[in-house]
Amino acid sequence: MRVVLLGPPGAGKGTQARRLAERFGVPHLSTGDLLREQVTAGTVLGRRAADFLDSGRLVPDALITAIVRGRLHSSSVRDGCVLDGCPRSAVQAKALETILAETGTALTAVLEFAVDEEEVVRRIGGRQVCRADSGHIFHLRSAPPAVRGLCDHCGGELYQRTDDRPDTVRQRLAVYAEQTAPVARFYAEAGLLRTVDAAGTTDEVTRRVLGALGLAGAGARP
Repeated sequence: MRVVLLGPPGAGKGTQARRLAERFGVPHLSTGDLLREQVTAGTVLGRRAADFLDSGRLVPDALITAIVRGRLHSSSVRDGCVLDGCPRSAVQAKALETILAETGTALTAVLEFAVDEEEVVRRIGGRQVCRADSGHIFHLRSAPPAVRGLCDHCGGELYQRTDDRPDTVRQRLAVYAEQTAPVARFYAEAGLLRTVDAAGTTDEVTRRVLGALGLAGAGARP
């Protein structure tokens, strides 16, 4: 199984990607995680990526593609993978197609998580993060701290990240829509795109994800 998950910030695709990966025994490949691994390891690609990350610039398509290519050519993804956060552009989508062809594999499906903009703003806008080293995340509506403004785990101060403020969230959604619309069209034309309603509980969305993959009720690797 080789699946790409598309969706705006706050759609819950990271949670569903982890669930799918665990259920079917394949790696969850997040673009952010892959970048951090390379930076931490101090590889040539990691050093190049760090230059962009440290300056707040977008990492170029070519660099993202090189990092993804290295991982997809490794034995760890022999049985498949769940790609989360990649591809983010039509250029990356076409590059991913080439990489998979190099390994003699292809995508099973591309799932696009659909969620109302205001729901995303509510989900992200309610997040609070511990300022201390624990970094635990709370949510004022769905997972509030026992004592308002304080971390349950270490008593540290909770704060709202700039990226999580409602006006910033709306800007992020606009950028996502502009960048990812061509990706969705690319996979729709290839007959791979399937839309998943991302509203509701985590378990409800998981059932829809499995249904979209034709795996509802599956208990083992397909």
